[in-house]
Amino acid sequence: MKILRTAAAILSIALVFPPVLAGQWPPHPVPGVPRTPDGQVDLNAPVPRTPAGKPDLSGVWAFLRQTPRINLGVGGAGGTPLPDGTVPNVLGQFWDIAFGMKEPLPFQPWAAELRRKRMADNNQDNPDAHCLPIGFMQLHTHPEPRKIVHTSSLIVIVYEANFGLRQIFLDGRTLPANDQQPWWYGYSIGRWDGDTLVVETSGLRDDGWLDVVGSPFTDAAKVTERYRRPTFGKLEIDITIDDPKAYTKPWSIRVNQLLAVDQEMLEFVCLENEKDVPHLVGK
Repeated sequence: MKILRTAAAILSIALVFPPVLAGQWPPHPVPGVPRTPDGQVDLNAPVPRTPAGKPDLSGVWAFLRQTPRINLGVGGAGGTPLPDGTVPNVLGQFWDIAFGMKEPLPFQPWAAELRRKRMADNNQDNPDAHCLPIGFMQLHTHPEPRKIVHTSSLIVIVYEANFGLRQIFLDGRTLPANDQQPWWYGYSIGRWDGDTLVVETSGLRDDGWLDVVGSPFTDAAKVTERYRRPTFGKLEIDITIDDPKAYTKPWSIRVNQLLAVDQEMLEFVCLENEKDVPHLVGK
């Protein structure tokens, strides 16, 4: 978990001292950014739009936590305190997938047991801890930022975390058939529903890590994301996970992200001089 804690620490520094880390590039204000009379970015200004009239999702975005941190109970994700000696409380303090949810995640029994085991092992097998692509929900809530490049036929999302990359095709193609080669991030297609971008993803790898505490997903998972940009500086993403192998019913959460204006991402190559993995501790 040292890698994960280091990533969180790096982001905290970046948010407090952005000019220091952003110094990799000379300061370069983005033209056309709406600003208040005192020169501050007007995050509540109208949404920029593409030539087709749709909200332009482009920009560098940072995860915005708007709810209290929740301890993840071993039996669910609804805020139950962790039993003494079962799982370190730092996991609940570092992460919650169920913020905003009114009930625990609806695990199948085997999935709940697998998450218990992963947490009891200090989450040492999390792909993120081994510099591999991170879990699907970690993509949305990882403390490191992500950059969206929005074109008429394709959206590319570049994640600073482990330098991840997703492609969302807007060109009318369909998802691959059932025999597709499974991918870490799956296959994603998007369509517009008014001002909401609806993204469907399938073809994910089996037995994956949905989040940092080991909530599983399988090759049966279908993920639907609904992207809305209500103001210049805010992105709302509603995510629905439908994985009948791992969960008894579909479940959804909302993630909010904040525009990081005049900022660029760092080059983060996780394996460069990586020395943590041999020292990971688990039961």
